[in-house]
Amino acid sequence: MISIDYTMFIQMVNFLLLIVILNHILYKPILGIIDRRKKQVQDTEEEIKRLNQSVEERIAAYEEKLRQAKTDALEKKTEIIKEGAEQAKGLIEAARSEIPGMMEQFHGEMNREVSEARSILTGQSRKISVEIAEKLLGRSPR
Repeated sequence: MISIDYTMFIQMVNFLLLIVILNHILYKPILGIIDRRKKQVQDTEEEIKRLNQSVEERIAAYEEKLRQAKTDALEKKTEIIKEGAEQAKGLIEAARSEIPGMMEQFHGEMNREVSEARSILTGQSRKISVEIAEKLLGRSPR
């Protein structure tokens, strides 16, 4: 059987003293290291979150700039097409305004050439008719 005497109190004091010594020498330093590592992990996670947020903000800014650039390019394209259409319209109007003058000039030239051809043909037709009459009559019709 176990007897309770002064050695048991010495063992209890020895046990409590061992707990206090181990607490100061072993447990507190290990718990301190574990706490520091937890803090480092938390700091690292916060840094990761901050960097992810920064990256997301930059991506959003980049996408916004890209969207704005596309919008600007589309507006410029539309503006260039509109300017081209206006220039084409101006050229067509200029060509249409020149057409009546060209037609008038063409008709005048054609009338002049027709009158020249008539005068030439009139002279030649008289000559030919005189020659035909001479051959039919066998003498000069005059």
